[in-house]
Amino acid sequence: MNRNKREKEFYSLDVGDSTFTVLKRYQNLRPIGSGAQGIVCSAYDHNLERNVAIKKLSRPFQNQTHAKRAYRELVLMKCVNHKNIIGLLNVFTPQKTLEEFQDVYLVMELMDANLCQVIQMELDHERLSYLLYQMLCGIKHLHAAGIIHRDLKPSNIVVKSDCTLKILDFGLARTAATGLLMTPYVVTRYYRAPEVILGMGYQANVDVWSIGCIMAEMVRGSVLFPGTDHIDQWNKVIEQLGTPSQEFLMKLNQSVRTYVENRPRYAGYSFEKLFPDVLFPADSEHNKLKASQARDLLSKMLVIDASKRISVDEALQHAYINVWYDPIEVEAPPPLITDKQLDEREHTVEEWKELIYKEVDWEERTKNGVIRGQPASQGYSSTTNPRPPLLQVSPTPPSPPPPPPAAAWSPLQLQPSPSAGPGATGLPGCCR
Repeated sequence: MNRNKREKEFYSLDVGDSTFTVLKRYQNLRPIGSGAQGIVCSAYDHNLERNVAIKKLSRPFQNQTHAKRAYRELVLMKCVNHKNIIGLLNVFTPQKTLEEFQDVYLVMELMDANLCQVIQMELDHERLSYLLYQMLCGIKHLHAAGIIHRDLKPSNIVVKSDCTLKILDFGLARTAATGLLMTPYVVTRYYRAPEVILGMGYQANVDVWSIGCIMAEMVRGSVLFPGTDHIDQWNKVIEQLGTPSQEFLMKLNQSVRTYVENRPRYAGYSFEKLFPDVLFPADSEHNKLKASQARDLLSKMLVIDASKRISVDEALQHAYINVWYDPIEVEAPPPLITDKQLDEREHTVEEWKELIYKEVDWEERTKNGVIRGQPASQGYSSTTNPRPPLLQVSPTPPSPPPPPPAAAWSPLQLQPSPSAGPGATGLPGCCR
Protein backbone atom coordinates (compact mmCIF):
# COMPACT_ATOMS: atom_id res chain seq x y z
CA MET A 1 0.00 0.00 0.00
CA ASN A 2 1.45 3.38 -0.92
CA ARG A 3 2.31 6.01 1.66
CA ASN A 4 -0.49 8.49 0.85
CA LYS A 5 -3.20 5.84 0.92
CA ARG A 6 -1.96 4.53 4.26
CA GLU A 7 -1.96 8.02 5.78
CA LYS A 8 -5.62 8.40 4.86
CA GLU A 9 -6.45 5.22 6.81
CA PHE A 10 -5.66 6.93 10.12
CA TYR A 11 -6.78 9.90 12.19
CA SER A 12 -5.52 11.37 15.46
CA LEU A 13 -7.17 12.62 18.63
CA ASP A 14 -5.98 13.58 22.10
CA VAL A 15 -6.83 11.22 24.95
CA GLY A 16 -5.78 12.76 28.25
CA ASP A 17 -2.04 13.42 28.01
CA SER A 18 -1.63 11.07 25.06
CA THR A 19 -2.46 11.19 21.35
CA PHE A 20 -4.16 8.18 19.76
CA THR A 21 -3.56 7.72 16.03
CA VAL A 22 -5.91 4.95 14.97
CA LEU A 23 -7.48 3.39 11.91
CA LYS A 24 -10.62 5.19 10.77
CA ARG A 25 -12.67 2.04 11.27
CA TYR A 26 -12.43 2.79 15.03
CA GLN A 27 -14.72 5.66 16.06
CA ASN A 28 -16.20 7.17 19.24
CA LEU A 29 -13.03 6.68 21.30
CA ARG A 30 -13.52 7.21 25.03
CA PRO A 31 -10.79 6.78 27.66
CA ILE A 32 -11.59 4.00 30.12
CA GLY A 33 -8.32 3.45 31.93
CA SER A 34 -4.58 3.74 32.19
CA GLY A 35 -1.76 1.88 33.86
CA ALA A 36 1.95 1.24 33.77
CA GLN A 37 1.68 -0.61 30.47
CA GLY A 38 -0.58 1.74 28.55
CA ILE A 39 -3.75 3.75 28.04
CA VAL A 40 -7.04 2.14 27.03
CA CYS A 41 -10.02 3.53 25.14
CA SER A 42 -13.34 2.02 24.23
CA ALA A 43 -14.33 2.45 20.56
CA TYR A 44 -16.78 1.28 17.96
CA ASP A 45 -15.33 -0.89 15.18
CA HIS A 46 -17.30 -0.21 11.99
CA ASN A 47 -15.78 -3.23 10.23
CA LEU A 48 -16.79 -5.74 12.90
CA GLU A 49 -19.84 -3.70 13.99
CA ARG A 50 -19.05 -4.10 17.67
CA ASN A 51 -17.57 -2.20 20.59
CA VAL A 52 -13.90 -2.86 21.29
CA ALA A 53 -11.11 -1.79 23.64
CA ILE A 54 -7.96 -0.21 22.14
CA LYS A 55 -4.79 -0.28 24.23
CA LYS A 56 -1.88 1.97 23.30
CA LEU A 57 1.26 0.47 24.78
CA SER A 58 3.14 2.97 26.90
CA ARG A 59 6.60 3.73 25.47
CA PRO A 60 7.25 0.10 24.48
CA PHE A 61 10.82 0.79 23.36
CA GLN A 62 12.09 2.90 26.25
CA ASN A 63 14.25 -0.01 27.52
CA GLN A 64 14.82 -3.73 27.11
CA THR A 65 12.35 -4.68 29.85
CA HIS A 66 9.48 -2.74 28.29
CA ALA A 67 10.30 -3.98 24.80
CA LYS A 68 10.48 -7.62 25.91
CA ARG A 69 7.18 -7.28 27.81
CA ALA A 70 5.49 -5.79 24.74
CA TYR A 71 6.79 -8.58 22.50
CA ARG A 72 5.73 -11.29 24.97
CA GLU A 73 2.25 -9.84 25.40
CA LEU A 74 1.71 -9.52 21.67
CA VAL A 75 2.97 -13.01 20.79
CA LEU A 76 0.94 -14.68 23.54
CA MET A 77 -2.25 -12.77 22.73
CA LYS A 78 -1.98 -13.89 19.11
CA CYS A 79 -1.56 -17.54 20.14
CA VAL A 80 -3.99 -17.96 23.03
CA ASN A 81 -7.59 -18.60 22.05
CA HIS A 82 -9.93 -19.42 24.95
CA LYS A 83 -13.21 -17.94 26.12
CA ASN A 84 -11.72 -17.12 29.54
CA ILE A 85 -8.68 -15.26 28.16
CA ILE A 86 -9.13 -11.80 26.61
CA GLY A 87 -9.19 -12.01 22.82
CA LEU A 88 -6.92 -10.00 20.52
CA LEU A 89 -8.95 -8.72 17.56
CA ASN A 90 -6.34 -6.60 15.79
CA VAL A 91 -2.95 -4.98 16.19
CA PHE A 92 -1.61 -2.00 14.26
CA THR A 93 0.83 0.89 14.16
CA PRO A 94 0.35 4.20 12.32
CA GLN A 95 4.07 4.40 11.52
CA LYS A 96 5.05 3.40 8.01
CA THR A 97 8.60 2.11 8.37
CA LEU A 98 10.73 0.32 10.96
CA GLU A 99 12.80 3.49 11.39
CA GLU A 100 9.68 5.48 12.35
CA PHE A 101 8.07 2.68 14.37
CA GLN A 102 7.27 3.75 17.95
CA ASP A 103 3.59 3.01 18.75
CA VAL A 104 1.74 -0.28 19.16
CA TYR A 105 -2.06 -0.48 19.44
CA LEU A 106 -3.80 -3.67 20.57
CA VAL A 107 -7.52 -4.06 19.83
CA MET A 108 -9.32 -6.36 22.25
CA GLU A 109 -12.76 -7.44 23.28
CA LEU A 110 -14.56 -4.84 25.38
CA MET A 111 -15.83 -6.10 28.72
CA ASP A 112 -18.26 -4.54 31.17
CA ALA A 113 -16.46 -4.41 34.52
CA ASN A 114 -13.34 -5.27 36.44
CA LEU A 115 -13.43 -7.95 39.15
CA CYS A 116 -12.54 -5.29 41.76
CA GLN A 117 -16.01 -3.87 41.28
CA VAL A 118 -17.66 -7.28 41.59
CA ILE A 119 -15.82 -7.92 44.87
CA GLN A 120 -17.75 -5.04 46.43
CA MET A 121 -21.08 -6.71 45.62
CA GLU A 122 -22.98 -9.33 47.57
CA LEU A 123 -22.60 -12.47 45.49
CA ASP A 124 -24.64 -15.62 45.92
CA HIS A 125 -22.98 -19.02 45.72
CA GLU A 126 -23.85 -19.47 42.04
CA ARG A 127 -22.10 -16.30 40.96
CA LEU A 128 -19.09 -16.84 43.22
CA SER A 129 -18.66 -20.46 42.20
CA TYR A 130 -19.08 -19.76 38.47
CA LEU A 131 -16.56 -16.91 38.47
CA LEU A 132 -14.01 -19.14 40.22
CA TYR A 133 -14.68 -21.94 37.73
CA GLN A 134 -13.89 -19.61 34.84
CA MET A 135 -10.68 -18.35 36.50
CA LEU A 136 -9.56 -21.97 36.85
CA CYS A 137 -10.48 -22.74 33.22
CA GLY A 138 -8.49 -19.75 31.96
CA ILE A 139 -5.45 -20.55 34.12
CA LYS A 140 -5.57 -24.23 33.11
CA HIS A 141 -5.47 -23.13 29.46
CA LEU A 142 -2.40 -20.96 30.08
CA HIS A 143 -0.73 -23.82 31.94
CA ALA A 144 -1.36 -26.09 28.95
CA ALA A 145 0.85 -23.72 26.94
CA GLY A 146 3.55 -23.71 29.61
CA ILE A 147 2.55 -20.25 30.87
CA ILE A 148 2.49 -20.08 34.67
CA HIS A 149 1.00 -16.70 35.57
CA ARG A 150 2.32 -15.98 39.13
CA ASP A 151 0.66 -12.54 39.27
CA LEU A 152 -3.09 -13.08 39.01
CA LYS A 153 -5.13 -10.33 40.70
CA PRO A 154 -8.62 -8.78 40.49
CA SER A 155 -7.46 -5.75 38.50
CA ASN A 156 -6.39 -8.08 35.66
CA ILE A 157 -9.68 -9.98 35.48
CA VAL A 158 -12.77 -8.61 33.72
CA VAL A 159 -16.39 -9.71 33.39
CA LYS A 160 -19.40 -9.15 31.19
CA SER A 161 -23.02 -8.84 32.20
CA ASP A 162 -23.71 -12.43 31.10
CA CYS A 163 -21.27 -13.62 33.82
CA THR A 164 -18.47 -14.33 31.34
CA LEU A 165 -15.04 -13.82 32.90
CA LYS A 166 -11.72 -13.24 31.13
CA ILE A 167 -8.11 -12.96 32.29
CA LEU A 168 -6.43 -9.87 30.83
CA ASP A 169 -2.71 -10.60 30.95
CA PHE A 170 -0.11 -13.35 31.04
CA GLY A 171 1.61 -12.57 34.31
CA LEU A 172 5.31 -12.58 35.09
CA ALA A 173 7.77 -13.97 32.60
CA ARG A 174 9.71 -17.00 33.89
CA THR A 175 12.85 -14.85 33.94
CA ALA A 176 11.25 -12.12 36.09
CA ALA A 177 13.21 -12.01 39.35
CA THR A 178 11.42 -11.81 42.67
CA GLY A 179 12.19 -12.69 46.27
CA LEU A 180 11.80 -11.73 49.92
CA LEU A 181 15.15 -9.98 50.29
CA MET A 182 15.25 -8.34 46.87
CA THR A 183 14.68 -4.66 46.17
CA PRO A 184 10.88 -4.33 46.13
CA TYR A 185 9.02 -3.34 42.98
CA VAL A 186 6.01 -1.03 43.12
CA VAL A 187 3.50 -3.73 42.29
CA THR A 188 0.57 -5.46 43.94
CA ARG A 189 1.72 -8.41 46.00
CA TYR A 190 -1.48 -9.24 47.87
CA TYR A 191 -2.18 -12.27 45.69
CA ARG A 192 1.33 -13.65 45.18
CA ALA A 193 2.05 -17.11 46.51
CA PRO A 194 4.55 -17.72 49.34
CA GLU A 195 6.95 -19.47 46.96
CA VAL A 196 7.02 -16.32 44.80
CA ILE A 197 7.43 -14.00 47.78
CA LEU A 198 10.23 -16.15 49.18
CA GLY A 199 12.06 -16.57 45.86
CA MET A 200 11.60 -20.36 45.81
CA GLY A 201 11.02 -22.68 42.90
CA TYR A 202 7.41 -22.93 41.86
CA GLN A 203 4.99 -25.15 40.00
CA ALA A 204 1.63 -24.66 38.30
CA ASN A 205 -0.38 -24.49 41.54
CA VAL A 206 1.35 -21.19 42.34
CA ASP A 207 -1.70 -19.70 40.57
CA VAL A 208 -4.11 -21.63 42.79
CA TRP A 209 -2.90 -19.55 45.76
CA SER A 210 -3.77 -16.35 43.89
CA ILE A 211 -7.25 -17.62 43.03
CA GLY A 212 -7.68 -18.56 46.70
CA CYS A 213 -6.75 -15.01 47.75
CA ILE A 214 -9.21 -13.59 45.22
CA MET A 215 -11.94 -15.95 46.44
CA ALA A 216 -11.23 -14.91 50.04
CA GLU A 217 -11.57 -11.25 49.06
CA MET A 218 -14.87 -11.93 47.29
CA VAL A 219 -16.16 -13.58 50.47
CA ARG A 220 -14.81 -11.02 52.94
CA GLY A 221 -15.08 -7.90 50.81
CA SER A 222 -11.52 -6.92 51.73
CA VAL A 223 -7.96 -8.03 50.91
CA LEU A 224 -6.91 -11.10 52.91
CA PHE A 225 -3.14 -10.38 53.05
CA PRO A 226 -2.63 -6.61 52.51
CA GLY A 227 1.16 -6.47 52.75
CA THR A 228 2.99 -3.22 52.11
CA ASP A 229 6.10 -4.98 50.75
CA HIS A 230 7.48 -8.52 50.37
CA ILE A 231 8.45 -8.84 54.04
CA ASP A 232 5.18 -7.41 55.37
CA GLN A 233 3.32 -9.64 52.89
CA TRP A 234 4.94 -12.73 54.39
CA ASN A 235 4.16 -11.51 57.91
CA LYS A 236 0.48 -11.04 57.01
CA VAL A 237 0.35 -14.61 55.66
CA ILE A 238 1.86 -16.30 58.72
CA GLU A 239 -0.11 -14.15 61.19
CA GLN A 240 -3.34 -15.57 59.79
CA LEU A 241 -2.34 -19.05 58.56
CA GLY A 242 0.41 -19.77 61.09
CA THR A 243 4.16 -20.29 60.79
CA PRO A 244 4.84 -23.17 58.39
CA SER A 245 6.50 -26.42 59.43
CA GLN A 246 10.24 -27.00 59.67
CA GLU A 247 9.89 -29.26 56.63
CA PHE A 248 8.83 -26.21 54.59
CA LEU A 249 11.49 -23.94 56.08
CA MET A 250 14.22 -26.35 55.03
CA LYS A 251 13.27 -25.72 51.39
CA LEU A 252 14.29 -22.04 51.69
CA ASN A 253 17.73 -20.72 50.85
CA GLN A 254 19.88 -19.98 53.89
CA SER A 255 19.48 -16.19 54.08
CA VAL A 256 15.69 -16.31 53.67
CA ARG A 257 15.36 -19.20 56.13
CA THR A 258 17.40 -17.30 58.72
CA TYR A 259 15.07 -14.33 58.42
CA VAL A 260 11.90 -16.45 58.56
CA GLU A 261 13.12 -18.50 61.54
CA ASN A 262 13.90 -15.30 63.47
CA ARG A 263 10.34 -14.05 63.08
CA PRO A 264 7.88 -14.63 65.96
CA ARG A 265 6.02 -17.92 65.60
CA TYR A 266 2.29 -17.72 64.97
CA ALA A 267 -0.30 -20.43 65.58
CA GLY A 268 -2.63 -18.94 62.98
CA TYR A 269 -6.41 -19.26 62.90
CA SER A 270 -8.73 -22.02 61.77
CA PHE A 271 -10.59 -21.47 58.51
CA GLU A 272 -13.83 -21.50 60.54
CA LYS A 273 -12.47 -18.42 62.36
CA LEU A 274 -11.10 -16.76 59.22
CA PHE A 275 -14.26 -17.43 57.20
CA PRO A 276 -17.25 -17.84 59.55
CA ASP A 277 -20.67 -18.73 58.11
CA VAL A 278 -21.86 -15.14 58.48
CA LEU A 279 -19.53 -14.04 55.66
CA PHE A 280 -21.11 -16.39 53.14
CA PRO A 281 -24.42 -16.11 51.30
CA ALA A 282 -27.29 -18.42 52.14
CA ASP A 283 -26.84 -22.01 50.96
CA SER A 284 -28.02 -22.55 47.41
CA GLU A 285 -31.15 -24.61 46.87
CA HIS A 286 -30.62 -24.84 43.09
CA ASN A 287 -27.07 -26.19 42.90
CA LYS A 288 -26.74 -27.35 46.52
CA LEU A 289 -23.75 -25.06 47.04
CA LYS A 290 -22.91 -24.42 50.69
CA ALA A 291 -20.66 -22.24 52.83
CA SER A 292 -18.97 -25.38 54.16
CA GLN A 293 -17.95 -26.36 50.60
CA ALA A 294 -16.62 -22.87 49.83
CA ARG A 295 -14.62 -22.84 53.08
CA ASP A 296 -13.20 -26.31 52.33
CA LEU A 297 -12.03 -25.09 48.92
CA LEU A 298 -10.37 -22.06 50.53
CA SER A 299 -8.60 -24.31 53.04
CA LYS A 300 -7.17 -26.39 50.19
CA MET A 301 -6.11 -23.38 48.06
CA LEU A 302 -4.55 -21.26 50.80
CA VAL A 303 -1.84 -23.72 51.84
CA ILE A 304 1.61 -22.18 52.32
CA ASP A 305 3.47 -25.36 51.29
CA ALA A 306 2.82 -25.75 47.56
CA SER A 307 3.48 -29.51 47.75
CA LYS A 308 0.36 -29.82 49.90
CA ARG A 309 -1.79 -27.31 48.01
CA ILE A 310 -4.61 -28.37 45.68
CA SER A 311 -3.88 -28.40 41.94
CA VAL A 312 -5.90 -26.62 39.24
CA ASP A 313 -7.37 -29.94 38.07
CA GLU A 314 -8.29 -30.92 41.62
CA ALA A 315 -9.90 -27.51 42.18
CA LEU A 316 -12.00 -27.95 39.03
CA GLN A 317 -13.26 -31.25 40.44
CA HIS A 318 -14.07 -29.79 43.88
CA ALA A 319 -17.72 -29.97 44.90
CA TYR A 320 -17.98 -26.17 45.02
CA ILE A 321 -16.74 -25.83 41.42
CA ASN A 322 -17.62 -28.95 39.43
CA VAL A 323 -21.33 -28.10 39.14
CA TRP A 324 -20.29 -26.02 36.09
CA TYR A 325 -17.82 -28.53 34.64
CA ASP A 326 -17.92 -28.61 30.84
CA PRO A 327 -15.20 -30.64 29.05
CA ILE A 328 -15.27 -28.24 26.08
CA GLU A 329 -14.24 -25.37 28.37
CA VAL A 330 -11.92 -27.30 30.69
CA GLU A 331 -10.15 -29.42 28.06
CA ALA A 332 -9.90 -26.83 25.27
CA PRO A 333 -6.97 -27.51 22.89
CA PRO A 334 -3.78 -25.94 24.26
CA PRO A 335 -2.51 -22.82 22.49
CA LEU A 336 0.40 -23.32 20.13
CA ILE A 337 3.19 -20.96 21.18
CA THR A 338 5.38 -20.59 18.11
CA ASP A 339 8.29 -18.92 19.92
CA LYS A 340 9.59 -21.65 22.24
CA GLN A 341 12.24 -19.34 23.76
CA LEU A 342 9.83 -16.50 24.50
CA ASP A 343 10.80 -15.93 28.14
CA GLU A 344 14.51 -16.69 27.68
CA ARG A 345 15.09 -14.37 24.71
CA GLU A 346 17.46 -11.46 25.30
CA HIS A 347 17.89 -8.70 22.71
CA THR A 348 18.80 -5.05 22.38
CA VAL A 349 15.94 -2.56 22.22
CA GLU A 350 16.44 -2.20 18.47
CA GLU A 351 16.26 -5.97 17.98
CA TRP A 352 13.07 -6.19 20.06
CA LYS A 353 11.66 -3.34 18.03
CA GLU A 354 12.28 -5.20 14.76
CA LEU A 355 10.69 -8.38 16.15
CA ILE A 356 7.58 -6.48 17.27
CA TYR A 357 7.36 -4.66 13.94
CA LYS A 358 7.24 -8.03 12.18
CA GLU A 359 4.35 -9.05 14.46
CA VAL A 360 2.41 -5.96 13.38
CA ASP A 361 3.05 -6.44 9.69
CA TRP A 362 0.90 -3.93 7.77
CA GLU A 363 -0.09 -6.05 4.79
CA GLU A 364 -1.32 -8.86 7.03
CA ARG A 365 -3.37 -6.42 9.07
CA THR A 366 -5.08 -4.73 6.19
CA LYS A 367 -5.73 -8.03 4.44
CA ASN A 368 -7.38 -9.80 7.35
CA GLY A 369 -8.58 -7.04 9.68
CA VAL A 370 -8.79 -9.50 12.56
CA ILE A 371 -5.99 -11.57 14.04
CA ARG A 372 -8.15 -14.63 14.51
CA GLY A 373 -11.55 -15.67 15.75
CA GLN A 374 -12.35 -15.97 19.44
CA PRO A 375 -14.54 -18.68 20.95
CA ALA A 376 -18.09 -17.57 21.55
CA SER A 377 -18.31 -15.71 24.84
CA GLN A 378 -22.05 -15.74 25.26
CA GLY A 379 -23.39 -17.01 28.55
CA TYR A 380 -23.66 -20.76 28.91
CA SER A 381 -26.98 -22.10 27.67
CA SER A 382 -27.17 -25.59 29.12
CA THR A 383 -30.74 -26.53 29.97
CA THR A 384 -29.56 -28.86 32.74
CA ASN A 385 -27.40 -26.39 34.61
CA PRO A 386 -27.97 -22.78 33.52
CA ARG A 387 -25.29 -20.24 34.38
CA PRO A 388 -26.27 -17.39 36.71
CA PRO A 389 -26.73 -13.84 35.42
CA LEU A 390 -24.22 -11.58 37.09
CA LEU A 391 -24.27 -7.94 36.13
CA GLN A 392 -26.99 -5.95 34.40
CA VAL A 393 -24.73 -3.50 32.61
CA SER A 394 -24.90 -2.42 29.00
CA PRO A 395 -24.07 0.71 27.01
CA THR A 396 -27.46 0.32 25.35
CA PRO A 397 -30.82 -0.39 27.02
CA PRO A 398 -30.87 -4.14 27.69
CA SER A 399 -33.66 -6.37 26.50
CA PRO A 400 -35.78 -7.89 29.27
CA PRO A 401 -33.87 -10.87 30.73
CA PRO A 402 -35.50 -14.31 30.69
CA PRO A 403 -36.75 -15.54 34.05
CA PRO A 404 -34.12 -17.52 35.97
CA PRO A 405 -34.70 -21.25 35.77
CA ALA A 406 -34.74 -22.05 39.47
CA ALA A 407 -33.34 -19.56 41.93
CA ALA A 408 -34.57 -15.97 41.93
CA TRP A 409 -31.41 -13.92 41.34
CA SER A 410 -31.93 -10.21 41.66
CA PRO A 411 -30.29 -8.05 38.96
CA LEU A 412 -27.15 -6.21 40.02
CA GLN A 413 -26.31 -2.75 38.75
CA LEU A 414 -22.72 -1.69 38.16
CA GLN A 415 -22.07 2.02 38.21
CA PRO A 416 -19.29 3.16 35.85
CA SER A 417 -16.33 4.61 37.63
CA PRO A 418 -13.78 7.23 36.58
CA SER A 419 -10.91 4.73 36.68
CA ALA A 420 -10.77 1.72 34.44
CA GLY A 421 -8.51 -0.95 32.99
CA PRO A 422 -7.94 -2.74 29.71
CA GLY A 423 -11.05 -4.25 28.24
CA ALA A 424 -13.46 -2.96 30.89
CA THR A 425 -15.93 -0.11 30.61
CA GLY A 426 -16.11 0.78 34.29
CA LEU A 427 -13.64 0.00 37.09
CA PRO A 428 -13.75 1.15 40.69
CA GLY A 429 -11.17 2.89 42.76
CA CYS A 430 -10.67 -0.32 44.76
CA CYS A 431 -8.38 -1.72 42.07
CA ARG A 432 -4.95 -1.93 43.61
